[in-house]
Amino acid sequence: MPSETRPVALVTGSSSGIGAEIARRLGADGYAVVVNSRSSVATGEAVAAEVGGSYLQADVADEKQARALVDQVLARHGRLDVLVNNAGTTEVIAHHDLAAATPEIWRRLYDVNVVAPFVLVTAAEAALRAAAPGCVVNVSSLAGVRPTGSSIPYASSKAAFNHQTRLLAKALGPDIRVNAVAPGLIETPWTAGWSDLHALVGAGAPLRRSGTPADVAEVVMGLVRSTYVTGQVVVVDGGLGQVT
Repeated sequence: MPSETRPVALVTGSSSGIGAEIARRLGADGYAVVVNSRSSVATGEAVAAEVGGSYLQADVADEKQARALVDQVLARHGRLDVLVNNAGTTEVIAHHDLAAATPEIWRRLYDVNVVAPFVLVTAAEAALRAAAPGCVVNVSSLAGVRPTGSSIPYASSKAAFNHQTRLLAKALGPDIRVNAVAPGLIETPWTAGWSDLHALVGAGAPLRRSGTPADVAEVVMGLVRSTYVTGQVVVVDGGLGQVT
C-alpha cells in the first residue's frame, strides 16, 4: 500500500461550487485532496489538477460506489485524515404545495443528504481512527436549522443531517471529530438563477450580501484545524438566521 506523507482529504461533490472551493482551501493548506463527483468528470479532473490532488468518480448515493470510493482513496494514498461530506441535492417545491413533495422525492433527498454521508463515515471509520484524530466535516444548510429552504423534504433532510453530526461526534470520539457547517444562501452555479432571493438576502442579512464558496471553505478549514471542537453545527449565513 502506498504511503502518502501529506494528510489526505476526501471531498465529495467537489467538482464545482462550495465543494471545489473546499478542495482548493485544503490543497492550499497542504492536504492531498481527492476530488469526487457523480458526473462532471472533466470539471472534477480540472479541480484536482488545480489543487495538486486526484479525482475519483462515484455516485455516493449508491452504497457500493460510496464504499468503493473510500477503498480507492486508501488504495491510492494509504491513509484518510479528513472526510468532507459535501455532496447533496435538493428539489425546489413551495412549502405550501404538500402534494408536490412526493414520497419518491423524500426518499431521493434522504438517500443523498442523510444516508450517503453515514455510509461514507462508516466506510472511512477505521482509516479516520488511524489518523488519530480523524476529522469529518458535513456540509449541511441553514434550512436544517431554521424553517426555510428550497422544499420541506430538503429542509427536513438537512435537519436530520445536523442531528446525525451530533450523534456521530458522540459515538466516534475521541478518535474522530465530527462537525458541520450550515450555509445560508451561497453564490454557486446551483443558485445562479435565484436573483430575487439573492436580492432579498442582500437587503435583509446583517452583512448585506449572499455568501461565497470561499466563506464556507474558510469555516470548514477552521473546523478541520480546531482539535477541541466536535458535535457542532456552525451557521454560515451572514447573520440572516438572526433576523428571519
